[in-house]
Amino acid sequence: MTQNPDPNPDPSQDDLLSSEQQQQQPESLSIDTRVEQAWAHWKKLGKPKYIVAPMVDNSELPFRLLCQKYGAQAAYTPMLHSRVFTETEKYRNQEFTTCKEDRPLFVQFCANDPDTLLEAAKRVQPYCDYVDINLGCPQRIAKRGNYGAFLMDNLPLVKSLVKKLAQNLTVPVSCKIRIFPNLQDTLNYAKMLEEAGCSLLAVHGRTRDEKDGKKFRADWGAIKEVREALRIPVLANGNVRCVEDVDECIRETGVEGVLSAETLLENPAAFAGFRTAEWAKEEGYVDGGLDQGDLVVEYLKLCEKHPVPWRMIRSHVHKMLGDWFRVHPQVREEFNAQNILTFEFLYGLVDQLKELGGRVPLYKKRKIDTPQLHSSQVGLNRSLMGSVTTSNFLNPQLGAEIRVPVKNTHVYAFAEHGNELRSSKDVKGNPTAVYRRMGQGSSYGVGVKLGFGKS
Repeated sequence: MTQNPDPNPDPSQDDLLSSEQQQQQPESLSIDTRVEQAWAHWKKLGKPKYIVAPMVDNSELPFRLLCQKYGAQAAYTPMLHSRVFTETEKYRNQEFTTCKEDRPLFVQFCANDPDTLLEAAKRVQPYCDYVDINLGCPQRIAKRGNYGAFLMDNLPLVKSLVKKLAQNLTVPVSCKIRIFPNLQDTLNYAKMLEEAGCSLLAVHGRTRDEKDGKKFRADWGAIKEVREALRIPVLANGNVRCVEDVDECIRETGVEGVLSAETLLENPAAFAGFRTAEWAKEEGYVDGGLDQGDLVVEYLKLCEKHPVPWRMIRSHVHKMLGDWFRVHPQVREEFNAQNILTFEFLYGLVDQLKELGGRVPLYKKRKIDTPQLHSSQVGLNRSLMGSVTTSNFLNPQLGAEIRVPVKNTHVYAFAEHGNELRSSKDVKGNPTAVYRRMGQGSSYGVGVKLGFGKS
């Protein structure tokens, strides 16, 4: 598309990554208003923290609904190609489906032309809570198509994409990025997006070249720096294997929520606290009464209600039944050899695996019902807590630890607002229970919820 030269062209790539250039731009009332609106919108959606990440061919409607049943609080669509979306009705009808239960929803597009992106975005804005720009895809197809993470080489274009949507849509604009190798470049990039009109930023803590999530750890430190530098809500992506990782990421980085992709593909119930077979030998984990075969059946039923391309279904079945296929490779070969899939065949496949035995359950932490002690009762157990005083025990400094020697006693759990006991399993002999205040909550006489039982 040919465009007339801009009489007031945007700054160059170097200017946009220059902190001096950004400091010369005064903070306007419109920016203040946009920041307020960004937070108001986020709060209106319930401040979701467990979020299904965008996955090409994998975060489609039935899968989003399955994850939602098991704890997901928001979700992204798969990446949609903005040009194809505007030009092809078949593509629109096949690749973008939703329903009233499918909220909060981010609809993600890849693009390199502001006008085309806006046309695509206007088609979906009645059905979503954010229109998201994919600025993080590192794959070769993104390089060939000049979109995703490869737009990091053309920041004036990125800025024009964000501004075009922010000035013309009725829903907020969000962006999903990867980090630069240089932290300051990442911070300047994030600030540029915020100033251009981005209302929410999701940060994948790996660089464009770090494609292998198993080989490269996401940099939570960089995400924390972005969170502290921006005024809008920030989400994190990377290093999530279980729901506890989400909570740890939020504590370490200060972000509002966390995206998960690969973990959910294998285990869509991860946000509900379920873990896969690798946790079978971990102390304190038991059969959760659910397995991946059950999840496949639930997913297939959703696909019957909300049809999607068979390539998506095949991919999900392969991922979710991976542990079972390793036990019964002959069934995997039968599945791979099936060129044309049917629901009857797939339901039968799950039945076949269950009949063969060797069920592979999903695991959850063992629940322990424990007695509770009110704060007024703590003094009665002073002998169990050494020299720790009641007041210090109830209200330590933020981040401080209190190590409590406990003799011949079971220490079960601590679950008070804003605090956490970093020892949830039974301990005997002379253990040390570590109490750390993690949040801003206070005790205000609610009571220390420690269970004691003489061994």
